[in-house]
Amino acid sequence: MSKSIKILIDIAAFLFVYARWLYKKWKHNGKNILLVNTLLYFYLVGVALVTLMPIITAIPFIFDHPYVPMNLNAYEDFFMGRGDTVRQIVLNVIMMIPFGFLLPIQKMMNAKECSIKCVLSHTIILSLSIELIQPLLHGNRSADITDIINNTIGGLIGYCIYLISRPLVSKIFMKN
Repeated sequence: MSKSIKILIDIAAFLFVYARWLYKKWKHNGKNILLVNTLLYFYLVGVALVTLMPIITAIPFIFDHPYVPMNLNAYEDFFMGRGDTVRQIVLNVIMMIPFGFLLPIQKMMNAKECSIKCVLSHTIILSLSIELIQPLLHGNRSADITDIINNTIGGLIGYCIYLISRPLVSKIFMKN
């Protein structure tokens, strides 16, 4: 089975979950909550597409290859001049900016506050989860502390963008 077909199976599963459960749950809370939750959900699906997919077809084989321990030497590849590390650093930062921006909006829509600690902890947990799952699903992938650091920086940048735009965001989403 080709990788494209495997990824299409994952995308179909994510769309099914959204259509069957999430959309029905969120639409009753108003258009703004539906919009923000949908944006956050499909952003996370996009992150899964880039970092983890194919998922469903890989699950039966998670124990068919050795688990490579996480590289705990931060920025080792960069300092050793290996690969395209600058590109990887930039992409890992950029990948989490939307999360740092959307999470506080989603919390605000549900009448909750999301501080920098909230964004920091959620971003670290999301990034750590991705890094620990990648080698399980795909034996050729490895986990790296540098990715977690860069993802966290991206989440914090997204939060800063949220803070700067909070008056406008509040005006747009809290008008009802």
